[in-house]
This record gives sequence, structure tokens and C-alpha cells, in this order.
Amino acid sequence: MTSRTTRKFTIRDDDLPESSRTRPRREIDPMEYAIPSSPRSLLHGEPNLNLSLGIRTSPLPPSPQQPRPQPQFPPPQPLELLMFHPIYVPQPPPQSQPQAQAQAQPQPEPQLQPQPQFAPGPRRNRRNPTHAPRPGKSLTIQPPFPWATNRRARVHSLIYLTERGITTISGEVQCKRCEQRYEIEYNLEEKFSELARFIAEKKPLFRHRAPPVWLNPTLPRCDLCHQENSVKPKMAEKKNSINWLFLLLGQMVGCCTLEQLKYFCKHTANHRTGAKDRILYLTYLGLCKQIDPTGPYDIFD
Repeated sequence: MTSRTTRKFTIRDDDLPESSRTRPRREIDPMEYAIPSSPRSLLHGEPNLNLSLGIRTSPLPPSPQQPRPQPQFPPPQPLELLMFHPIYVPQPPPQSQPQAQAQAQPQPEPQLQPQPQFAPGPRRNRRNPTHAPRPGKSLTIQPPFPWATNRRARVHSLIYLTERGITTISGEVQCKRCEQRYEIEYNLEEKFSELARFIAEKKPLFRHRAPPVWLNPTLPRCDLCHQENSVKPKMAEKKNSINWLFLLLGQMVGCCTLEQLKYFCKHTANHRTGAKDRILYLTYLGLCKQIDPTGPYDIFD
């Protein structure tokens, strides 16, 4: 397949009449414009209808390198901190010259007015500063029972009582059903041995709390109306007259109120804050320690 040869025809000034020419005729130097000659026109003698102008350009001389202007920046301004900035320090307002001179003058020292003197009020004491009795109360009391000492919430030891022939401990009780009052007697050595054996076996399980059998004791049967679990100990009106040893042998210390148990701990140098089972546990061990100082009745063992 052959491609067609496209010929371009141009109108030259030679083909136009003299009157229609717009510019004078000028001879074109082929060497000046580098007009190529077609090989076909040279061989066949045909005129070359394609006119191409080749303009030779001469390279321009290199221009000298001029320094690039540096950008101009404004001078740095001091940093202004906002009011909520952590290191913001408020600046005092500018003062006029008369005010500044007035402040420069020494000011007379203000005279301090004497403050009225108030008598100090009574100092509030701690609720329980010590285990000593309150002011006005003596350290010793009249022993309410033969097995009690002249100190509050204190009983004699087992050796002291047996040497003096005190082997029976009595106390007053009252029936909840018939409301009759009478006395009950406990054998000292028998009842204390039973309690000591129970503590030695169960103490690791107590976890510094009184067991339920101490917290809610089973009361004796009434000898008059024969009602089971109805005889409760008769509590003295004054705390220093409570029959502690009788309550211990009958395992009825749990019939005491919380205030009565705290009274015992206060006068035996024991901690007296906490729930009733905690205070009751301290009371039982404290009484056993008084009767048998060499027994395993230490609180923190």
C-alpha cells in the first residue's frame, strides 16, 4: 500500500502583479536560510514548491549572576502570654509621672490598733484520752463482791480465791416468764475449767469475734416455773457493781449492753470501739486473763 504524496502550493510574490505587491522584491540567499533542496527536484528538474525557513540563532552571551534578594522579615516581637497561661504574670498599668513621684515618696507606717484580748475557752478534751476514770472519781472502789477487787471491772485470780476458800460464785437472776428473783450458784473450778477447755479448742476459729453461743447465750431453766431459756441475770444499776465473774462462769456476758461491755474494756486497757461481737470477745478473754494470768488468753495470739 502506497501513501499519497501531499503537495503544498504557496503563492509567491513573483506570481502577483507589481501593483498588488506589498513589499519590495528581495533576493533570498539559500545559504542564509538553509533552504534544503529536494532530492526529487534535483533528479527530475521539478521546482521545489515547499519553502521552509531555517533561522539560525546565535547563543546569547551568559548574563552575570546577580545576587538573589533576601526576604525582609519584621523584627521579632516579645511573646505576649494570654491570661489563662500558667506562667502569665499581670503587668501593672503604666502610671503617669505625678503618680509615680507620689509613690516614690516614703509613706508613714500605719499604726496598728491593739486587738482586744479574749480569754481562751475551755479546751475540748478527747473523748477517751486514757483509761483512767473521769475527774472527781477515785481509782479504787468498795468491792461489791468477795471475789471482786477494789478496782473497777477487776476480779481476783483463781489461786487467790481458792486459797481463801471461795469456791462458789453466786448471782441474782430473774425469770422472764414469772418474773421471780432468786440466786444461782456456780462451782468456780468446774465452770471455769469447762470455759477454758472451750476457748482452747475454738479460739483459732473465733477470728477475734465472739461466737454465736456467747453473743446469744442459752439461758438457764427457771427453778420456779420450769420454763426453759427464761432466766436472765439481774444487772446492777451502777456499772461498777456488775457481777462479772458470775456472768463469766454462766457464759452470760452477752446479756450485757454494749455500753457495759465498753465500760469493762475502758478500765482494763482494752480497745473499746467496734461491733458488739468484737467487744464481747475482748471481755471474755480479759476476764479469763484475770482469773488465770498464765493461760492462753492473749488477745493477739
